[in-house]
Amino acid sequence: MNGLTRREKLITDTETVTQILNKSKVLHLGLVDGDEPYVVPMNYGYTFENEKLTIWLHGARNGRKYDIIRNNPKVCFEMCCDIEPFEGEVACKYGISYSSLMGKGVATIVEDVEEKKAALSVLMKTQTEKDFEFNDKLASVVGIIRIDVSDFTAKHRPAPQKQ
Repeated sequence: MNGLTRREKLITDTETVTQILNKSKVLHLGLVDGDEPYVVPMNYGYTFENEKLTIWLHGARNGRKYDIIRNNPKVCFEMCCDIEPFEGEVACKYGISYSSLMGKGVATIVEDVEEKKAALSVLMKTQTEKDFEFNDKLASVVGIIRIDVSDFTAKHRPAPQKQ
């Protein structure tokens, strides 16, 4: 909850947090490359058990994000859903309603094939709502990043009520 200035938008119930995790399909991963920020959009999967959130990302096995994580595993992320523009009587009354989740944690590049297979299954369940199984060969050709989330905040900005 650190830094949230509009507390009336804060979401604290687990069911609504889970809805945001299910509806959002792209996570924006924030990394720090030396003294330079780097953000990359990625598909994700998650587990949310006993109020512990773990996020799984997949992609190529090499690249800039892996190099950055090896040097600095501290990450942040953002995702949003239910994005709907709304109009107002004057320009400053226009806006967008949305639900979002932001957080931070520590990223780990997963090497264990069994953990990779489980992560891929979670990712596909999140993205498609279908169950998939993966074999060792498929898991060995992709890169998996696990984010152990240390802190997150969810919020909702509703459209104003029409009068």
